[in-house]
Amino acid sequence: MTAIDETFARRAAPEAGTARNADVPGSGVAQTPSVHPDAIAALMAANHGDPFSVLGPHRVGPKAWEVRAVLPEARAATLVMDGRTVPFEKRHPDGFWVARVEGEHRPLYEIEVESWDGTKRRRYDPYGFGSSIEQYDVATLREVGTNLVYRMLGAQSGQLDGIDGFRFAVWAPNARKVSVVGDFNDWDGRRHPMRLWQDGGIWELFVPGLKAGVRYKFEIRGPDGALVPLKADPVAFAAQHPPETASVTHGSGEFDWRDSGWMSTRGAKDPRHAAISVYEVHLGSWARVPEEGNRYLTYRELAERLIPYVKDLGFTHIEMLPITEFPFDGSWGYQPVSLFAPTSRFGTPEDFAAFVDAAHEAGIGVLLDWVPGHFPLDAHGLGQFDGTHLYEHADPRQGFHQDWGTYIYNFGRTEVATFLAANARFWLEHYHLDGLRVDAVASMLYLDYSRRQGEWIPNRYGGNENLDAIDFLRKTNEATYSHAPGTITVAEESTSWPGVSHPTYTGGLGFGFKWNMGWMHDTLHFMQENPIHRRYHHHNLTFGLLYAFSENFILPLSHDEVVHGKGSLLNKMPGDRWQKFANLRAYFGFMWGHPGKKLLFMGGEFGQEREWNHDTSLDWHHLDDPLHKGVKDVVRDLNRLYVSTPALYSRDVEHTGFQWLVADDQDNSVIAWARKGAKPGEIAIVVSNFTPVPREGYRIGVPQAGFYREAFNSDAGVYGGSNVGNAGGRHTDDQASHGQGQSLSLTLPPLATMIFLLEG
Repeated sequence: MTAIDETFARRAAPEAGTARNADVPGSGVAQTPSVHPDAIAALMAANHGDPFSVLGPHRVGPKAWEVRAVLPEARAATLVMDGRTVPFEKRHPDGFWVARVEGEHRPLYEIEVESWDGTKRRRYDPYGFGSSIEQYDVATLREVGTNLVYRMLGAQSGQLDGIDGFRFAVWAPNARKVSVVGDFNDWDGRRHPMRLWQDGGIWELFVPGLKAGVRYKFEIRGPDGALVPLKADPVAFAAQHPPETASVTHGSGEFDWRDSGWMSTRGAKDPRHAAISVYEVHLGSWARVPEEGNRYLTYRELAERLIPYVKDLGFTHIEMLPITEFPFDGSWGYQPVSLFAPTSRFGTPEDFAAFVDAAHEAGIGVLLDWVPGHFPLDAHGLGQFDGTHLYEHADPRQGFHQDWGTYIYNFGRTEVATFLAANARFWLEHYHLDGLRVDAVASMLYLDYSRRQGEWIPNRYGGNENLDAIDFLRKTNEATYSHAPGTITVAEESTSWPGVSHPTYTGGLGFGFKWNMGWMHDTLHFMQENPIHRRYHHHNLTFGLLYAFSENFILPLSHDEVVHGKGSLLNKMPGDRWQKFANLRAYFGFMWGHPGKKLLFMGGEFGQEREWNHDTSLDWHHLDDPLHKGVKDVVRDLNRLYVSTPALYSRDVEHTGFQWLVADDQDNSVIAWARKGAKPGEIAIVVSNFTPVPREGYRIGVPQAGFYREAFNSDAGVYGGSNVGNAGGRHTDDQASHGQGQSLSLTLPPLATMIFLLEG
């Protein structure tokens, strides 16, 4: 993590001059009433909207100051300055205290409180400090793409007037009153009411002496005067372990990163022309510790176990299901509350940083599944935050997801868009993540997403496009690519929306990549068919190539395909046990040879038999079975072949890198194509036979003469196959076929994919 917090260098006091305690204070000042009883009553009822107008030091005459404090816990209180003391006088039975002192300048002091049990505690008074926020900062919070959101809001550790503490700041423009409450003040909203910046709706307070690791929330009184449920900090950097819901002061956020080499070079490559193979993982169920109550692995344990595993399998990236703090395990993280806090289920923010650092040290990028499209209704969350629909639309036709029972952000409110865009930057810059997979983009783009006529509100032109969401996505992508070079953003977008992964200056949304949901649905549908019927579904293999280069695609076999009764990838495959494994191996070969980057959800790499359950570990005992181990070896060998073969990745997004060889042999369910790299001679031939019938002497035209080495065969005996193949490769024949002057005569194994590389 890079440091968030800074020394608060300013103290905006109401008095000119910076000298303090220049005169020795005394208590010989005439006692005259200076605070209206109604103001005191409002403070004691936690219902005063401008506490700094009453509390702290106030000049009440020439060289005369009155220091006022709310101390409901005190039996007695003393003001301490330069070792001298002045007793406080109790002016309200619930704990409003006043001390009179002399001096030319605004005093800097401490308050010593004697509690009812006789213990004494000395601390600086939050109301003795001015603001450390500038009006310019408040105005900047309306600039979508700024990172000031997480540098100004939240609980920031630092110094003010040389005193350590935490500054709390929160956006709640419609609130009548906001207090920070927590362990440090017995969750008493009377003790630390905050100052309001009227122009921007920002409430702030510096609490001197506060340490990291303290639980807190905001107590907010809405515009109608009613208290809303205690709210977690929207910009909290740490949070309690669910089901507890408090935010936690975190400190400076320093971490001793060791990935400077990774960070300095990750921007040197164009990801579109790089090998990207992603292992999607749910950290809570990849592996558990059954002998310790089935507990989660920690971030640091995952660094020790998951990262070497992924490296051995040859994946280039890990993609985590959402880890921004979320209350409900069953949401898998897709209903987050604290967007700036890594979930405490697996450890501290520093532990999470160590996980990312370890991945980079192993040469593996880390992507985060990011959820800006919706948020849950939990009382401590963003909904009705200041007593109004602040983050969400008020009209449920715009602000409520019927499918998921969640709120929808009001992307048209500038502060909301700024909050979310800053959150995207935060994970890429502060935690060095290498990209974001943006969840449910289609639900953001369409106003009528999953709604019937009359259940949605058209845009100003009468259309169904969410113009505010489009603008937000474009600005967020521009901000992330500008400030975090070498990172990528990936859209989960399931429609034919044009230009999702095109630059914003051409009218696109600005994402780096888009999940190819059509390819996934079509090809899985084909694979689920009995081989005898596959001839009638051959178009499901070929249709994706009609649009394969319209976007920068990632081919996803994600968690969504192995839950909710859909079964595992292995059990989608037809046939007996051997055929199921053969089909899955062939499908993986087809996928790794197909244009597009790769993504595979955990468990698929060894053919997990049951569908995914977020409450239990993967079935690692499967690897004792040679067929399961064979699938794992297939994925490992495909990844290694993929990253070492430019023909298989360097022109993924260009039609010139692909050439059909056999597209129309539906009767035999055979398909073949050539992949081409940027250099002459970089040619890979991919051939799949999706029937259980081996085929001898199958001739395929190829674009160039030479020896084609059989670099991969999913039917190899080491994978559990029947070991039918081509004795290491084939030389071309000077015989035309499939529109090519040269051809290969091949033996096609049953239910298998082969990849041949042109040698020399």
